Amino acid sequence: MLKLEARPQPSAFWSYGSPLLALAVTVVIGIILFVALGKDPVSGLSMFFWQPIRSGYAVGELTVKATPLLIIALGLAVCFRSNVWNIGAEGQYILGAICAGGVALLASKTTGGWIVLPILLAGVAGGMAWAGITALLRDKFNANEILVSLMLVYVAVQILSYLVGGPWKDPQGFNFPQSKTFEAATRIPRLFEGSRVSIGALLAVLGVGLVWVFLFRTRAGFAQQVGGLAPAASRYAGFSSRKALWTALLISGGAAGLAGALEVAGPIGQLTPYVPAGYGFAAIIVAYVGRLHPVGMVFSAILMSMFYIGGEMAQSRLGLTKSLTGVFQGLLLFSLLACDTLVNYRLLWKKGSR
Repeated sequence: MLKLEARPQPSAFWSYGSPLLALAVTVVIGIILFVALGKDPVSGLSMFFWQPIRSGYAVGELTVKATPLLIIALGLAVCFRSNVWNIGAEGQYILGAICAGGVALLASKTTGGWIVLPILLAGVAGGMAWAGITALLRDKFNANEILVSLMLVYVAVQILSYLVGGPWKDPQGFNFPQSKTFEAATRIPRLFEGSRVSIGALLAVLGVGLVWVFLFRTRAGFAQQVGGLAPAASRYAGFSSRKALWTALLISGGAAGLAGALEVAGPIGQLTPYVPAGYGFAAIIVAYVGRLHPVGMVFSAILMSMFYIGGEMAQSRLGLTKSLTGVFQGLLLFSLLACDTLVNYRLLWKKGSR
C-alpha cells in the first residue's frame, strides 16, 4: 500500500517554489478542462492570463479586483500565523460595506469630500465588531472560531438583504432591492483619470508594509506568531493568548471591513444584494498561495484577480459558466496542497502485513 513518510529535510527550493509548481499544474488541468468542454485551450487560457494585462485599462481593472483581495488576505495572514482560523472574512467584509454604506447614505449634495474618511472608518469598525463576536465567543465560551465566523457570514448576508429590501431601499429604484446611488462626494478618490483604480490600491500597498513590520519587526508581532506556533512557549514567555486572539481577529476584521468600504464607496457606489463577491473566501487562497507573507500575497492577489476577470471573459466570450472562476481557484488551492504534501513527504510503497 502507499504510505506517506516525512522527508528528513524538505527541499528549501521547492518549499518556496511550490506555488509556482501549483500554478503550472493548474494550467495543465485547465487545458484538459477546456478541451473536454470543446473550447480552444489557447483562447481559454488567454482569457485568464493575457487579456487581464493586455492594456493599461485592463491592468487598472486587475488592480481594482486585486485591492480588496490583498487587503483581506493581509488581515487573514495575521490570523493564520497566530493559529486563529478566521474563515468568515466574507461576513466582516459585508458588515464593513453595510456600515460604510450607512454613513454614505447620510451625505447630501452639499456634503464635502471630508466624508470619505468617516466612511472608511465606519467600514473598519463594522468589520472589527463582526470579528469581535467571534473573538468573544471563542474567549468566553471556547466556541470554535471556524464555525462561528463562517456562520456569521450568512447572518451578514441576511442583514444586507433586509436593509436593501426594506429601510434603505431606494424609493426611486423601480422596486429593485438596492439603496440609492451614493452622492459624488462619498466616492473614494481615484488615482487616474479614466480609470477605476482608487486610493484603495495605495492603502493596500501601505498595508503590505505595515503588516510586514508588525509581523517581523515588532515584539507584538513576534508574540502573535509564537502563540500560534507554540502556545506553551508563549505562555512561558509571558505572552497573553487572549490578547493574541483578540488582536488577530480585530486586525483581520478591520482589514475585511476596510475592503468592504472601499468597494461600496468605490466601484459599486451603492448597496445591493451583490456586494458579497466571495472576496473573503478567495482571500484565504491568496493568503496561502502567498505563503502568509505580505510580499508574496501581492503576487497571489494579482493572480487571483486574473482568475476573476478571466472567468467573466470566458462567460461572455466563450459561453462558459461563471463558476469557472471558482473552478480555477479551487484547482490552484488543491494543487498547492498536493505540492506542499509532496515537498514535505514522500510516497512509499509498502507491502501490507498479514
